[in-house]
Amino acid sequence: MNKYLIILLLFTQFLFAQKEITHEVYFETDKYEVPTTEHNRLLLFLSEIESMDIEKISIYGFCDDRGSDNYNLILSQDRANSIKTIFSNNEFDESIITNVDGKGEILLKLVHENNLQKIRGLNRKVEIIVTQVYPPKPVVVEVPKETTSEKLKGDIKSGDTILLDNILFKTGYSYLSDGSFKTLENIAKVLVERKDVYFTIQGHVCCTQNSRDAIDRKTKKRNLSLARAKYIYDYLVKKGVDPKRMKYVGMRRKFPLGGDPKFDRRVEILVTYVSENK
Repeated sequence: MNKYLIILLLFTQFLFAQKEITHEVYFETDKYEVPTTEHNRLLLFLSEIESMDIEKISIYGFCDDRGSDNYNLILSQDRANSIKTIFSNNEFDESIITNVDGKGEILLKLVHENNLQKIRGLNRKVEIIVTQVYPPKPVVVEVPKETTSEKLKGDIKSGDTILLDNILFKTGYSYLSDGSFKTLENIAKVLVERKDVYFTIQGHVCCTQNSRDAIDRKTKKRNLSLARAKYIYDYLVKKGVDPKRMKYVGMRRKFPLGGDPKFDRRVEILVTYVSENK
């Protein structure tokens, strides 16, 4: 084989090499509930990886050497499941979580430590392995055929649902992602002028189990879809939209769109009434 071709193949493999990022969550004896300190550490880790191009996430639970094999296998699985639930509650797409396995007391971590209690503490854990692909996938920006502002200016009627295009939220928060404010400002200007339109602001979340709402990382409450709707409501009031013309509700994860999970972190407007006189 041509030596230059070999060099090119090796360079290509290097470019697309997978990068693994790990995080460990530690548990108390015989417990699978995540301690508060460990929960906060995990949320910080989620904030670090949520913008990455992730291929897969593996979650493995472990126990120390005490207890029967069957007991430890169940406990380690419960620990792994508890971590998966936190990922789901914080709007991580479950389709990329490819492994959630309890390993029991096998594969104990070897450490240079004489204190048996410390050794056991280091093995009561869940190990999270995040596999990222390099280079990241190219970002494809979809330009809507008709912007939200144009739709609101047009002929709308009671019952219409209008997606606020390009209004995206940061994972786990009711804060808007970069680039959303200009679009929201344009929408606000139209709604100030269209005094004939009455509507309900509907907030949504992604990736939670059983259509549940996600947890707002700022308040620690399970009402993130409502918080997102209220964020838009408060912004519109600040910009001059009459609050008597609008309401806000949280829709939890009742109506996922499919596709990229970020589009489920959205807000829509449901037109409830259009008066004859503008």
